[in-house]
This record gives sequence, structure tokens and C-alpha cells, in this order.
Amino acid sequence: MFNYFKKKYIKTIYLAGGCFWCTEAIFQRIKGVVKVIPGYIDGIVKNPSYKDVCTGKTGHTEAIEISFDEKKIKLEDILEIFFSTHDPTTLNRQGNDFGTQYRSGIYFTEVKQKEVANLIITKLEKEKLFQNPIVTEVKQAKPFFVAEEHINYYNQNKRQPYCSVTIDPKLNKLKTYFKNYIATENE
Repeated sequence: MFNYFKKKYIKTIYLAGGCFWCTEAIFQRIKGVVKVIPGYIDGIVKNPSYKDVCTGKTGHTEAIEISFDEKKIKLEDILEIFFSTHDPTTLNRQGNDFGTQYRSGIYFTEVKQKEVANLIITKLEKEKLFQNPIVTEVKQAKPFFVAEEHINYYNQNKRQPYCSVTIDPKLNKLKTYFKNYIATENE
């Protein structure tokens, strides 16, 4: 009976902030995040491969599925971290990664998530935290396809040049500005 009550607090949302290796590495380290899975969302091809998605012709974006315990972390906090660790103002590009598969997006599973995402975007725009308008799309989640060969990529490939040049600075930013959200080994 306890598991039933515990599970009702676990929520899922999908976030696309460029390369899923980056977003996976960030959210794997956050208290209250139960599971992070990289994959593809919002496309027209069923079960696309990494190679398919890289062509930019499937309509998918690289994203992560995040399951989180809303008793331990609020969606607002997850989205604050999300908007702080990628550039939500560049259309179809994050750093040297470009194409529609690298667009910024929030794919909600509940109407409440849509409302929260839109409120945060409105707040960020009003506060003019970014020089350019936010282009992050907010859409109902469509089928998500797991990128199995990419699971836990950063943790297994920390010494790869892409990881040290692109992911390490994002993790350093996370440690600097969101240290209270970082899980310890036991969490």
C-alpha cells in the first residue's frame, strides 16, 4: 500500500535542451530526480535511430525523460535549472550542435506542467534575463523513443573531448548556482 502512495508523487516531463548527453548529465545529479532517460520526442518516425534523428528529417528532438518526486523537488525548480543550463533563445542550436534535433522544448504530460512552463517563460521574458526572446516550445508530449546506446553517456565518457568542452562547463555552472539541488551519493 505504501508504494501506491509513493508513486502518485512521481511525475514525468520531457525536456529538450540541445544534446541529450548534456541534459542527462545535469539532471542525473539533482535531488528528487528518480530517473533520467535520453531519447527522441516530437517526431514523425516510429522508433528512430540516432542516425535517423541526426539527419534532421524525422522531426524529433533529442530530449530526456525525467521522472521526479514532486515531494522532493518542484517542477519550477527543474525548469529553473533547465533554463539556466542551456540557451533557450537560439532556434535549433546549442553551441556547436545545430539542426531541428537540438531545439529547446518542454513536453508536458499534465496540463499543470504546461501552465507552469508558460508562467516561467513569461516571467523570464518580463525580467529580461535573456537578450533575445525565448524560443523554447511547450507542447503536449508525443511518443518518446529511448536512445539506448546513449544512456549514461557522460558518466561513461567523461574524458571524451565533447564532454570536457561542452558538458563540464554546464556541470560547473550547476555546482556554482544550484549546489543545494545536487544530490549526494546516498540520495
